[in-house]
Amino acid sequence: MLLPLVPPCSLFPSMPVRRDSRLTFVHGSLPRRSEIPLVAAVPPMAFKPRLTPARSRPYPEYGGHSLAREGRLRATLHYSPKIHVLLRITSDIITVIDLKPDISDINVNARNKSSLRRRRMATTGSASSMQRIGLSLKTWRAMSGLTADDLAETIGVSRDTLSRVERGDTGVGVGTVLDICGEFGLLAKVEAAFDPAQSELGRIGLARGVPQRVRRPQPTQAQDWRNAMNWYEGAFMYQIYPLGLCGAPWANDGSDEGKANDDEHRLLKLVNDGWVDHLKRLGASCVLLNPAFESGSHGYDTCDYTRVDARLGTDEDLRTVVDAFHEAGIRVLLDGVFNHVGRGFWAFRDVLEKRGESRYAGWFNIDWHADSAYGDGFGYETWEGVPYLVKLNHGSLELNGYLADVIRSWEADYGIDGLRLDVAYCLDLGFLGYLRQVADELTEKRGEKFPLVGEAMFGDYNRWMNDKACDSVTNYEAYKGLWSSMNAANMHEIAYTLERQSGDKPWDLYTGKHLLTFVDNHDVPRIATQLSDIRQLRPLYGLLFGMCGVPCVYYGSEWGIEGEQRFGDHELRPALDAPEWNELTDWICALGAARFASEGAEALCNGDYHELQCQPQQLVFQRAAGGKRVIVAINAASEPATLHFDAGCGRAIDLITGEDHDFGAGSVVGPFSTRYWLCER
Repeated sequence: MLLPLVPPCSLFPSMPVRRDSRLTFVHGSLPRRSEIPLVAAVPPMAFKPRLTPARSRPYPEYGGHSLAREGRLRATLHYSPKIHVLLRITSDIITVIDLKPDISDINVNARNKSSLRRRRMATTGSASSMQRIGLSLKTWRAMSGLTADDLAETIGVSRDTLSRVERGDTGVGVGTVLDICGEFGLLAKVEAAFDPAQSELGRIGLARGVPQRVRRPQPTQAQDWRNAMNWYEGAFMYQIYPLGLCGAPWANDGSDEGKANDDEHRLLKLVNDGWVDHLKRLGASCVLLNPAFESGSHGYDTCDYTRVDARLGTDEDLRTVVDAFHEAGIRVLLDGVFNHVGRGFWAFRDVLEKRGESRYAGWFNIDWHADSAYGDGFGYETWEGVPYLVKLNHGSLELNGYLADVIRSWEADYGIDGLRLDVAYCLDLGFLGYLRQVADELTEKRGEKFPLVGEAMFGDYNRWMNDKACDSVTNYEAYKGLWSSMNAANMHEIAYTLERQSGDKPWDLYTGKHLLTFVDNHDVPRIATQLSDIRQLRPLYGLLFGMCGVPCVYYGSEWGIEGEQRFGDHELRPALDAPEWNELTDWICALGAARFASEGAEALCNGDYHELQCQPQQLVFQRAAGGKRVIVAINAASEPATLHFDAGCGRAIDLITGEDHDFGAGSVVGPFSTRYWLCER
């Protein structure tokens, strides 16, 4: 974790101050040397310091820590040689090196919050950290115009050592000088005792005017096969529609019903009413927050991409919510609505005012010889004929650049971990490819995957899910088969879909890919309403967590709330108070633990689909990966089912109950139930 830290001269008042100790820094567009005194000595490792801002001026809050936005703060903390930590801040760069992972946390008193927050040091592997340092060095050197020889001579290292650092060589030994570069020419020289076998290097953030938020959650379930680049493949997604759950007014029109109350801060309900703790207990590893930025009504008619919807609260409220999820080990995806905007979007309002003279006219597909449903005196392309949803023109490079900057700012300002792309199936493929470039850029910067999850409803999903588009898409084909197979007592329907999508044959469509799977969401009826027999919720969720894909649970459905789509989508997106917990929630929690935190996790997350048996109300299939095999057995009938199939072994362990299982005499699955058997071989 990168800690924006401003240590004062009064650090550790009980310790002697070493005013004669000095570190060397190199800074400026033409590097020169200057010496900055160390501010304090550091006590033994057992001591955990409390660091307080050095100046009395108000510091803008950023990620729970204080920063100075103006001036260069010459405040440096250097641990004793056995600990080796350097922290330094300027208005444009923060660098933190932590070479001792057993320093677990540091307390920071944020003056403008007047509260003490604890922050855990989140570190990344030494290899990726070294690569980031090398990239920073090369970037700074290129911008400053220095040759490698000039830089090596300036900072006092050999040309070979500099080359090894720029390459991200993890074999750089103890005592090597690591140089962390800033965009505006600051070089902090760190004499670091770096042992790749024992130490980890804290993440380094570079920014343009605003420090990068780099705190990353620790996974709630640890698997050897999952790493920073494929975390999405092993994710348990939970979807929240904030405008609904938080009870926001439907209209955002300034009327009494639609006026935001500054004292409410509805979005903080997710923290204050126990939703973060609920997700953690459930086992979710990622939360998808549907639109949270300024819009006219339901969130998908955006007015301002840069400001949190006033009905929900403030920008700081969203930061608080994201931070809370991260501290619970839960990553956060935001909903990116980049296909269309609302009529209240600032650029479209400029067109309404200035007509053809507006510099933003090219951001929309306008017909100056037609008229709109609102009598504007010109026509414009809409999304699916909805007059208040104005289609964006992705042929405009200026518009595309603006939207790319929006995504970068969301990642930098809020620390989000990925995006859902609304109606991705409507986006121009060229624009989708451009968004993928932006996501890849953020992936490289963060050192972990920044996934794009597109909304796709029909057709060949490979069109929108490939290395030049989305990483994943919504699996509406499987969604229909899941509930329909239960209602029609016809497991052959979903079995056909699973085999077609993720089977072990060369012609199967999406084998090895990770589509977002669900049984309901904010656009379709609640699954408790959709099913003809509510008791089938248990086998249905058992199938969801046992099949290929990334399972997603929609808020409230884990305890069985209902909602029909009779008069719009309001019933699908209700306001809820504190989360509830019942037997269904217990069941989903157990399924999540079996899928993500067991020996069969890699098989259940990454394995392909191989059918073993299918009957009208029973389905048995195998998932295999990483040398493990898990057999999933579903019984959607009201009576126990004795199943006979070739398991390929004699015994197994039930990942849900922990019980031993013998395949020899047939396998009994109780009514409306599911079994995940981890095979002995």
